[in-house]
Parts: sequence; structure tokens; C-alpha cells
Amino acid sequence: MTEDTAPETEGEAAGLRDRLVRAGVELVDTEGAQALSLREIARRAGVSHGAPRRHFPTHLDLLSAIAREGFRELGARVAGVPETEPRARVEALARVYLDFAATRGGMYELMFRHDLLESGRLGLRDTSLPLFAHFAELLVRARPDGTADPATAAGALWANLHGIAQLSRWGSLRLATGADDVAPLLAAVLDAHLGPARDGR
Repeated sequence: MTEDTAPETEGEAAGLRDRLVRAGVELVDTEGAQALSLREIARRAGVSHGAPRRHFPTHLDLLSAIAREGFRELGARVAGVPETEPRARVEALARVYLDFAATRGGMYELMFRHDLLESGRLGLRDTSLPLFAHFAELLVRARPDGTADPATAAGALWANLHGIAQLSRWGSLRLATGADDVAPLLAAVLDAHLGPARDGR
């Protein structure tokens, strides 16, 4: 029997699932989200093109498992932001988000695919929503007048950051502003949502 057809132990099955996900992560980083076909992921993992179906019943399941790795990495980056006063922390988190989008463009695109988030396959929303909740809670503390609707305020700020990230990735910001530097846009967004920085911050 080959690796693909022999009965698998629980450990072997888990190992193959991990290999498939790792292959998908590598593929999305090198070729982009559009390259994530089951056949290519299987080829890179060194298994037959039918093997992924035994461990991920649908394409969405495998894509969700790959996207979940992206949310885990983003979560780890967020967790690594030092504790400081709320506005500075919001700014640091915004920079982490924009840096992730710039350096992990393919993964970023996959993570925010509507069909993956809407389906909630493999608990993807359970991985992504805590990041948003953390952002909303911090924004409440950073706004000088507070906010009665943290989700709406956080959603508006996130929408601005997402727009900057996407337009930057597409090269549209350079066409519109003549520069690639997102720092002035980020400063303007933070001032709009949090009020002008005080004491030079």
C-alpha cells in the first residue's frame, strides 16, 4: 500500500493534515490565494490529489484551515505589542495589521475572503472574532469621549485600515498620492477616529 491508501493511525492522520496545511501556507505565501487548488496543495505535500478529501471534506475546509494559521500568526503579532497607553497601543496594533497585509499579502487576502468567514468552517470565526473584540475594547479606552457602540467604532476604524491595506497592495495609493508611505494616512485615520494626538503623540 502507498502512503495515501494505507490505513492511517490517528497520529499519521494528524501529521498529514498538518502537512497539507503547511503546504497551503507556503503556497499562498509564494503564489497567492488564487493558487490554492486541492491538486497543487496535494502535490506540494507529496500526496495524491485525492488525499486532501479524506482529511478536509471540502475545499472550503482546507482553505479555512490555512486561513486559521494566518489569524493565529496575526494574533501572535498582536499579543506581542507592548502594553502602553491606549492610543499608542491602537496605533501599534494598526501598524501590525498594515505590516501583516503588506508582508503576507496572499494570506491576508485569503483570511478575509467572505465565503470563508461566512461559512465558519473549522471555527474560523472563533479564531478571528476575538481579535476584533480586543480591538473594540481597546478603542473604547483610547477614545477621549468614550463610545456607546464599540463594535461600530471599531468596525469603522478597521474598515479604514483594511482600505489602506488593500489600496496599498493594489498600488492604488501610489497612483493617488504619489507615494507608498502609509504613515501619513494612518495618522489621519487615527486623528479622525480618536481625535488629534496630545503632547506631540
